[in-house]
Amino acid sequence: MSSAEGTAKEAPVAATEAQAGEKPVTSSAVFSMFGGGAKKEKKDDEEDRGDVSGSNKAQREAAAAAAATSKEGDEDEQAPESEDVHFEPVIRLTEKVDVKTNEESEEQTFKMRAKLFRFVRETSEWKERGTGDVRLLKHKENGKTRLVMRRDKTLKVCANHYVLPEMKLSPNVGSDRSWVWNATADVSEGEPEAVTLAIRFANSDNANSFKDAFIKAQTDNEALIKSVTKDDEDEDEGKEEEEGAEEAKGKEKEEKKEETAQDS
Repeated sequence: MSSAEGTAKEAPVAATEAQAGEKPVTSSAVFSMFGGGAKKEKKDDEEDRGDVSGSNKAQREAAAAAAATSKEGDEDEQAPESEDVHFEPVIRLTEKVDVKTNEESEEQTFKMRAKLFRFVRETSEWKERGTGDVRLLKHKENGKTRLVMRRDKTLKVCANHYVLPEMKLSPNVGSDRSWVWNATADVSEGEPEAVTLAIRFANSDNANSFKDAFIKAQTDNEALIKSVTKDDEDEDEGKEEEEGAEEAKGKEKEEKKEETAQDS
């Protein structure tokens, strides 16, 4: 046998041995050739890393919450207790003072809302004095009745005089809800002065109610004035009688002295 034939026989044997020594090719090996296996492994690695990073994030959040709670607790423990602090007022309020209106000893017999006017002689015109409640007040001791009117809100007196018998209510320019009268001694401005006043009501019924109450007050005051006048007259008469009796006694003593002197 020649060397060429020997070589040809050995070649198939070597190929057979090589085939017997190789492993069979699996599907995974095929996919790995196109990169399939590497991607799966990479995905698994990412999932593992994701789980680890998520766990770390949860741990960090839990640690931060615990630290915040601990800080709040420390602040509560360190916060000092509030002390009773007294602050002096910048402006001291004055003590409450009861303001007297000189109406404490009077009884209200009439009250009605109205508007008051005063006639100004210098300019020959009516000036408004104010709007408020016109009232008739009767003194509890001497029984005298006066008319008082105060302005709304300010309560400033705009009319204040006794209701005297000589006063006469007259319709103002023929109105059925307004009256005019003269007061010889109104003291709303402090000093007594003669004034001409006009008052206007919401309707004629209110005006008539005021007139009735005004006339009644005039009648009561007139009776008081007469009573006081009579008492004064009686008192004067009593004084005159006493003085006359004293004079008579004095004359009688003088006469007795003269008689005694003559006898001696």
